Amino acid sequence: MIKYIALYRRPDDPAAFDEGYFGSHLPLVEQTPGLLRQEIAKVSRVFVPGFLGESEPYLVAELYFESAAAMKAAFQSPQWQAAGANLSEIGGLDLVAMFAAEVAP
Repeated sequence: MIKYIALYRRPDDPAAFDEGYFGSHLPLVEQTPGLLRQEIAKVSRVFVPGFLGESEPYLVAELYFESAAAMKAAFQSPQWQAAGANLSEIGGLDLVAMFAAEVAP
Protein backbone atom coordinates (compact mmCIF):
# COMPACT_ATOMS: atom_id res chain seq x y z
CA MET A 1 0.00 0.00 0.00
CA ILE A 2 1.12 3.54 -0.68
CA LYS A 3 -0.11 6.85 0.59
CA TYR A 4 0.04 10.30 -0.87
CA ILE A 5 0.61 12.93 1.80
CA ALA A 6 -0.16 16.62 1.50
CA LEU A 7 1.16 18.85 4.29
CA TYR A 8 -0.35 22.33 4.29
CA ARG A 9 1.06 25.33 6.08
CA ARG A 10 -1.26 27.74 7.88
CA PRO A 11 -3.17 29.91 5.39
CA ASP A 12 -3.55 33.66 5.91
CA ASP A 13 -7.33 33.16 6.19
CA PRO A 14 -7.96 29.72 7.73
CA ALA A 15 -11.77 30.06 7.59
CA ALA A 16 -11.77 30.83 3.86
CA PHE A 17 -9.30 28.02 3.18
CA ASP A 18 -11.39 25.54 5.17
CA GLU A 19 -14.51 26.57 3.28
CA GLY A 20 -12.85 25.88 -0.07
CA TYR A 21 -10.93 22.80 1.03
CA PHE A 22 -13.77 20.97 2.78
CA GLY A 23 -16.56 22.42 0.64
CA SER A 24 -15.19 21.89 -2.86
CA HIS A 25 -11.75 20.24 -2.90
CA LEU A 26 -12.42 17.14 -0.79
CA PRO A 27 -15.64 16.23 -2.63
CA LEU A 28 -13.60 16.22 -5.86
CA VAL A 29 -10.78 14.15 -4.32
CA GLU A 30 -13.32 11.59 -3.07
CA GLN A 31 -14.23 10.84 -6.70
CA THR A 32 -10.66 9.79 -7.59
CA PRO A 33 -10.61 6.24 -9.00
CA GLY A 34 -8.48 3.83 -6.98
CA LEU A 35 -8.62 5.90 -3.79
CA LEU A 36 -9.07 3.40 -0.95
CA ARG A 37 -9.47 5.87 1.88
CA GLN A 38 -8.40 9.26 3.06
CA GLU A 39 -7.60 10.82 6.40
CA ILE A 40 -7.63 14.57 6.93
CA ALA A 41 -6.30 16.05 10.16
CA LYS A 42 -5.82 19.57 11.42
CA VAL A 43 -2.55 20.08 13.27
CA SER A 44 -3.34 20.95 16.86
CA ARG A 45 0.17 21.20 18.28
CA VAL A 46 3.75 21.39 17.02
CA PHE A 47 6.17 19.51 19.25
CA VAL A 48 9.41 20.54 17.52
CA PRO A 49 9.11 24.25 16.71
CA GLY A 50 11.21 25.37 13.77
CA PHE A 51 11.54 21.89 12.23
CA LEU A 52 9.61 23.08 9.18
CA GLY A 53 11.23 26.51 9.15
CA GLU A 54 9.02 29.55 9.49
CA SER A 55 5.95 27.68 8.25
CA GLU A 56 3.44 26.51 10.81
CA PRO A 57 1.75 23.24 9.76
CA TYR A 58 -2.03 23.49 9.50
CA LEU A 59 -3.49 20.41 7.86
CA VAL A 60 -2.33 16.93 6.84
CA ALA A 61 -4.12 14.92 4.14
CA GLU A 62 -3.28 11.24 3.63
CA LEU A 63 -4.72 9.46 0.59
CA TYR A 64 -4.29 5.68 0.39
CA PHE A 65 -3.91 3.62 -2.78
CA GLU A 66 -3.33 -0.12 -3.28
CA SER A 67 -0.01 0.41 -5.07
CA ALA A 68 2.25 2.97 -6.71
CA ALA A 69 0.78 1.91 -10.08
CA ALA A 70 -2.77 2.52 -8.81
CA MET A 71 -1.74 5.94 -7.48
CA LYS A 72 -0.08 6.82 -10.78
CA ALA A 73 -3.22 5.80 -12.68
CA ALA A 74 -5.36 7.88 -10.30
CA PHE A 75 -3.17 10.92 -10.97
CA GLN A 76 -3.96 10.60 -14.69
CA SER A 77 -7.74 10.59 -14.12
CA PRO A 78 -10.00 13.52 -14.99
CA GLN A 79 -11.24 13.48 -11.38
CA TRP A 80 -7.73 14.03 -10.01
CA GLN A 81 -7.07 16.73 -12.59
CA ALA A 82 -10.27 18.51 -11.52
CA ALA A 83 -9.24 18.27 -7.86
CA GLY A 84 -5.84 19.75 -8.70
CA ALA A 85 -7.39 22.64 -10.62
CA ASN A 86 -9.70 23.28 -7.69
CA LEU A 87 -6.79 23.26 -5.23
CA SER A 88 -5.15 25.93 -7.33
CA GLU A 89 -8.37 27.97 -7.36
CA ILE A 90 -8.67 27.95 -3.56
CA GLY A 91 -4.99 28.91 -3.10
CA GLY A 92 -3.89 25.54 -1.77
CA LEU A 93 -1.00 25.00 -4.18
CA ASP A 94 0.81 27.90 -2.54
CA LEU A 95 0.49 26.22 0.86
CA VAL A 96 1.30 22.57 0.27
CA ALA A 97 4.19 20.12 0.17
CA MET A 98 3.24 16.73 -1.35
CA PHE A 99 4.99 13.38 -1.26
CA ALA A 100 4.30 9.65 -1.38
CA ALA A 101 5.32 7.01 1.17
CA GLU A 102 5.15 3.22 1.21
CA VAL A 103 3.07 2.00 4.12
CA ALA A 104 5.12 -0.42 6.22
CA PRO A 105 3.61 -3.89 6.62
